[in-house]
Amino acid sequence: MADAYRFGQQTAGGFFHQAQAQHPRHHGVRNSTPPNNTRSPFTNDAPPSPSRSPDSHSPAHGVYNMYQGQQQHQHGRVNGGAGRGMQSHMNMYNNYQQPNSHQQHQQQHAVIQQDNPNAHTSNTGVANHHPYSNPGTTPVFVPASLNGHPATTRGGQMVEILEHWKVVLQAHSETQAARLASENGTTHHWARTKSGENRNVPQPLSNSTEDPDTDMNNRISNALDPTIHNRQEWSGVDMTGQKLRVLSKALFDFNFLSRVYIGANKIDQLPAWFGQLRALTHLDVSNNELTSLPVELGMCVYLRTLYAFDNKIKAIPTEFGSLFRLETLGLIGNSLLARENEDIRQNGTTAYIKHLLEGGPIPLPPPPREIIDIFPPSSQNPDDRFKVLTYNILCENATREQYNYTASRALQWEFRRDAIFREVEAADADIVCLQEVDGDSFEEFFRVKLAYLGYKGVFWPKSRARNGQMSLQSANRVDGCATFYRQAKFILLDKQVIDFGTLAINRADMKGQADIYNRVGPKDQMAVLTFFECRATGSRLVVANGHLFWDPQFPDIKLIQTAIMMDTVNKHAERYALMSPVKDKKVIRLPEENDGDAPKPLSEPAPSMEYSSPSHLPMLFCVDLNSEVHSSVYELLDQGSVSADHKDLQGRTYGVFTRDGISHPWSLKSAYSHLDGDETQKMTFTNYVPSFKGVIDHVFYSTNNLEVLSLMGKIDDEYMKRVPGFPNFHHPSDHIPLLVEFAVKAKKEKKSHPEPDFGSSSKRDRRD
Repeated sequence: MADAYRFGQQTAGGFFHQAQAQHPRHHGVRNSTPPNNTRSPFTNDAPPSPSRSPDSHSPAHGVYNMYQGQQQHQHGRVNGGAGRGMQSHMNMYNNYQQPNSHQQHQQQHAVIQQDNPNAHTSNTGVANHHPYSNPGTTPVFVPASLNGHPATTRGGQMVEILEHWKVVLQAHSETQAARLASENGTTHHWARTKSGENRNVPQPLSNSTEDPDTDMNNRISNALDPTIHNRQEWSGVDMTGQKLRVLSKALFDFNFLSRVYIGANKIDQLPAWFGQLRALTHLDVSNNELTSLPVELGMCVYLRTLYAFDNKIKAIPTEFGSLFRLETLGLIGNSLLARENEDIRQNGTTAYIKHLLEGGPIPLPPPPREIIDIFPPSSQNPDDRFKVLTYNILCENATREQYNYTASRALQWEFRRDAIFREVEAADADIVCLQEVDGDSFEEFFRVKLAYLGYKGVFWPKSRARNGQMSLQSANRVDGCATFYRQAKFILLDKQVIDFGTLAINRADMKGQADIYNRVGPKDQMAVLTFFECRATGSRLVVANGHLFWDPQFPDIKLIQTAIMMDTVNKHAERYALMSPVKDKKVIRLPEENDGDAPKPLSEPAPSMEYSSPSHLPMLFCVDLNSEVHSSVYELLDQGSVSADHKDLQGRTYGVFTRDGISHPWSLKSAYSHLDGDETQKMTFTNYVPSFKGVIDHVFYSTNNLEVLSLMGKIDDEYMKRVPGFPNFHHPSDHIPLLVEFAVKAKKEKKSHPEPDFGSSSKRDRRD
């Protein structure tokens, strides 16, 4: 990678480093503790909004005020102009007045050209009219002329420049100054500027910023990915004026970068690797030879400023519609973007980006997810097989404010619920476990639509909808868990709701404990427990469908919720193991196409199986854990126990759980763990939004009596390179469905052994 300045901040005062012809990894990057504020999307400081003045400690303080203070002494004559420093240049904006005539503008422009004969010529032929001004003159701007259009007048008066367009003009001027500095041999313009500004300026202890846009309505999407969001001592790279033609891939390994400056070079194409810089807030690619911008930049949804001035760009990708935080898009000097510049001038960057989002075409869908075979069944009886689908469908309450990167059409509940139904229908599962289903959607849509496909459903909302303190209308909008089953395959023997908070408060070993009342009790997450019998084979199955608390700052709550779920399932399983056989059951199948109206009976059903202990019952846990595989929640399910001194329980009091530890009697395994050994097939996420990407949904199964036959694989990797987050037109939830085909293991028959023959005995011979 070419010489670059890396700049960032310490707890007191900023600094920068210069990398001289060596790999950037050779510079030690300290990964210290994450910031205290985990609700902000990234810990790197973002430039302030151009609509307000930056704070004195802002890392972008000099981006909009780069010529004030000490900088006028350092770079007062960057372009060799006699007697005209950067301060007078900045006064063009600070002292802006309404222009009086186009003639005055032309006179001013002539003075500038005379004073600076080497001034850069823009693609528009007019856009370079404001590098410097005389201290005593009044600067004049004709914004329409920047795009090659004549100025518009109303009654002889020039049209007033809008505030957001002033910001664009100022940014353009700053990038022009950076170009002129590089032409005069001064490279790394922005790093040098920020070095001077940050000297002796106190810096905040944490470089995280509160951002209300990341409030995802109590979802793990608020969590910060520690591989990206660890605080860094530097967060920007300046390669301005390095005469670069290409960028090294090594640059994009630093996925924590928030500011990248590569202006005033000779780059004609930006690599798609820019999509990896998900923390990017400021990008300057001005004064290059670019003819296009990569669509992958649409992945950088935290981008606030994008300067692409004075290039040869022909079009803006519609994928940029996902850049909902973008405040300043600089396109002046790209002669083929006159209409885009005019749109930005008239309506602002935000409106232009929204137009791209809402008016763009629907992208092509990804290839269908592959069905991956895991093991051949040990039993040849097809009735021993069944498919299970688990899916957090993102309830109707999802709002535009939460998912700004999603087009309104794709976020409408009517659109999403129809797409969800199509996914469920295509999966053709025998058991369907849905989380985040509200009461109205269950009663009026899913229960009705799935009934036509032969399903019945069991639904419970969260406890606040059942406490009698809400109106019926409000209660019906509370989400919960719904379990559907194919009537032709299974008989429902029992159903239960597992209310984690209520059960915790009422436990004898936890009564009077503050942590229960203050932490676990107020949370109303829950699970639905169902007990089935297969009509054809008589085998029985326990299915727990649950949804845990979302907040990553409360791992103890999620662990206790899991412990209560496992403890409750175990108590019901003891009863299920002793449940009487089902009598007079009928095995039927639904009418098929062109097969008449009446269901036809199948073979005689087998008698109900008997189970000697709860641990012998086949078990499924279809749960949105809101926890990843390194969590104590996963450890409990996968390993069977968590010790009382686990770090997630330290300092807490939760009855027997913090006294003796937590355990369950089953040998469980996550079905998708079978893919972990293959990097090409390994599931990398089940929940995907810009601020979080991880595997938090699971189907755990009892390994002693169930086996995995096949799994639905991950979403195509190439498609994901241009998707900043879900939901979108092709994925109606921020989670993806998981589909697993199981088989009940064939029982091992006891072999009859003949009585052993030990041969003749000498004692017996003597008795005879």
